[in-house]
Amino acid sequence: MSATTSHVIIVAGAGPAGMAVASSLAKAGHEVIILNRDTKFGGLAEYGIFPSKLKLRGGLKKQYWELLERPNVHYFGNVSIGNGKDLTVEEVRNLGASAVVFSIGAQGTKAIGVEGDSAKGVFHAKDVVYHFNRLPGFGDRPFDMGKHVGIIGAGDVMVDISHWLIRYKKVERVTAIVRRGPAERKYNPKEIRAVCANMDVDRITNEVARIKDRLSAVGQNADDILKGMTDEFTKCEPKVSETKMGFKFLASPKRILVDGNNRVRGLEMEENKLEPKGEDTVAVGLKQYYEFPCDAVIFAVGDKVDETVGLPYKSGLFITNPNKTGNDPDDALFQAYDETTGKVIDGVFLAGWARKASEGLVGIAKRDGDWCAEVVTRYLATKLQCNHSKVVLDKLKTILTDRKSHPVDVKNLRALEAAEKAHKGAIDCIGEFKYASNQEMIGLIERGNA
Repeated sequence: MSATTSHVIIVAGAGPAGMAVASSLAKAGHEVIILNRDTKFGGLAEYGIFPSKLKLRGGLKKQYWELLERPNVHYFGNVSIGNGKDLTVEEVRNLGASAVVFSIGAQGTKAIGVEGDSAKGVFHAKDVVYHFNRLPGFGDRPFDMGKHVGIIGAGDVMVDISHWLIRYKKVERVTAIVRRGPAERKYNPKEIRAVCANMDVDRITNEVARIKDRLSAVGQNADDILKGMTDEFTKCEPKVSETKMGFKFLASPKRILVDGNNRVRGLEMEENKLEPKGEDTVAVGLKQYYEFPCDAVIFAVGDKVDETVGLPYKSGLFITNPNKTGNDPDDALFQAYDETTGKVIDGVFLAGWARKASEGLVGIAKRDGDWCAEVVTRYLATKLQCNHSKVVLDKLKTILTDRKSHPVDVKNLRALEAAEKAHKGAIDCIGEFKYASNQEMIGLIERGNA
């Protein structure tokens, strides 16, 4: 690529979406600067998938290392973007790159919105997943689960958390609490193999029988559904605890019940019925309530973006251009948009969960990054080259030095990786040692550079 058509692009976020964007643009000959909040790259692939999926994680890691070691890719880990952080959105935009892609994930927590949600023993799924994956700030925090855990949700994240509770915490009981019925369960049948050896099939059979009439009212056959569900309990991973796992269907949590120490003692639940809605169903409350005893509640109900970043924001999402362009993929879906001016924010793009929170896992995020790279490529074709990468990098390094930030480059990451591999610390569920605090990682890197 000639100097006149090579551009500098900043990618904020080094998860599957951001790395896909960076990879496409770097291979096209552009200079790519990656800014990442975490010290380590990987995002969801490093801190958001179940630890035992080491093969998937290992394959991605290999690809990411190859990308970061390209001479036209510049990595800055441990650099946060947002109001009061290492850099503001405006400062990133003013560095002089031709385009900026925000692929910073969905770091906000959805408000649970039920009374008692600040009690001890109430957790958000993302925080629990971060904890068992050793994300700094979460890995060394206590997560006291008690004996019986209720998980609100019926997707793959619920299964991952159940897996951790069964295999490593060895709690007595896990109950997945589902607003709709067993036919509307969202998890992948292959994922359920991780926990199906611990299924309390008798209790599940009784639970489906309990709601039989409400299922038949929408044309669902309880016996067929139960058979379909339990037939998936095959090729189960070996049983390693006596934990019993079950489900509570047609149940909506209305209130978290607490003891005198503001600790969870149960949930007040409302019975639901199903009503048809097009090809699908919706849960409708019956105004019948009951108490469900448990020691901890985990809400696996999705995420929202972090509104403190400084990008235009509404209803849990960063705002994208509402005016379709007709291209494939449509540029508008990836362009940041300012509703106050009614204009696209020139040269600013969104990808992955920053564009569409909680939409799919690693593969979907990567595909979104590939699409975003196509949109950015079309945009760059209309632009003259802005600045040489040295100009942008010098400006960036000056700001980070002035802020007394501690950016981590690829050489530092290699040193950190070697230290973690050589460490004799406990590996527990993640199958590898990881430092659980940024302080430890940065301290180790800086001692190595001293």
